[in-house]
Amino acid sequence: MKVGFLVNPIAGMGGKVGLKGTDGVVERALELGATSIAPQRGIEFLKHLTRLGVNEKIEVVSCPAEMGFSELTTVGFDASILPMDVPKDSTAKDTKTAVELMVRRGVDLIVFVGGDGTARDIMDAVLEVSTYEDAPLVLGVPAGVKMYSGIFATNPTDAAHVVEAVVNGEAQTTDFEIIDADEETTREDHFTIRLCGLLKGPLMPTFIQGSKQVSSEATDEHENQMATARFAMEELDRDAVLLLCPGTTVRCVADLLGVAKTLLGVDVYWKGTLRKDVNETAIREAIAGKKRVQIIVSPIGRQGILFGRGNQQVSPNIIRSVGKENIFVVATKAKIRGIEGGKLRVDTGDEDLDKQLGGFIRVMTDYREWRLMPIE
Repeated sequence: MKVGFLVNPIAGMGGKVGLKGTDGVVERALELGATSIAPQRGIEFLKHLTRLGVNEKIEVVSCPAEMGFSELTTVGFDASILPMDVPKDSTAKDTKTAVELMVRRGVDLIVFVGGDGTARDIMDAVLEVSTYEDAPLVLGVPAGVKMYSGIFATNPTDAAHVVEAVVNGEAQTTDFEIIDADEETTREDHFTIRLCGLLKGPLMPTFIQGSKQVSSEATDEHENQMATARFAMEELDRDAVLLLCPGTTVRCVADLLGVAKTLLGVDVYWKGTLRKDVNETAIREAIAGKKRVQIIVSPIGRQGILFGRGNQQVSPNIIRSVGKENIFVVATKAKIRGIEGGKLRVDTGDEDLDKQLGGFIRVMTDYREWRLMPIE
């Protein structure tokens, strides 16, 4: 089987520094101290692929420099490198060029490391040079900030298992929604997403995250959110520093605290004051020397992901210092019912931490109502 491997080296750089994406703000992200995360995610994927022995069953076609070659060399993975120039600062044009060359090489599967913007660029490029029926399968290794599209595996390890299943003929195929958010309006705290189109990909429900479900604006849903928020208010330590993650249910908690939370950012509340839309550095400063810190987080609709999607500011080091016992999960009953597989997930970028967070966690779903849920 011929597999195309592509890395978007700038994907996800806007996450920890609080920019809610990387499109058009790479220089700003670097000024804030952002580092590239996609290459390492690509290396993790390749290492797991090697452990599974899949490297011996596939022919890999990839890109020069950090768009694939560097990661493959690090792992000792043989590949055919496409004849294209990759500038120091790669762009969407380079992604599209690579995909077009891969399709002409007859790849059966394209595995990319990136986010929703990369998925959108790949979709456009694939349909430029092939019909939908003849297009290769596509699989995303998550390395962006949001990743609302359904084409992504939950993490690099799961992506390797999906490729193994495809190679062994054990995966069905299906159409996945490619969804992207308007990052400019997102930075202004307005949530605007659009369906860009569809891509064919391998169907492995255990390992694929699925697309995001947009929160309902129904009256009964809001009433459930407020009831859950009232319960959270009774359980939270009023003297603790509260890290308020994105989401409408968490915003209801902020409403009861008497502060105006950002909808899509991470805010820090402590004794009546609110620091809005903070990055990882600001969170570290806010919790330094404090006796107790609590995280209030809500899973992404349908995907069920708690950490690693849109809240990368709450980094592995911060989560580890806070402790699982100080993580408060809030979600409405409808959101819980809509989570595929009935399991929560984490993808912090730190495999050891992900394992530590595994097991079960209590979720507040209504006033004085808990639900015990597993975390994969």
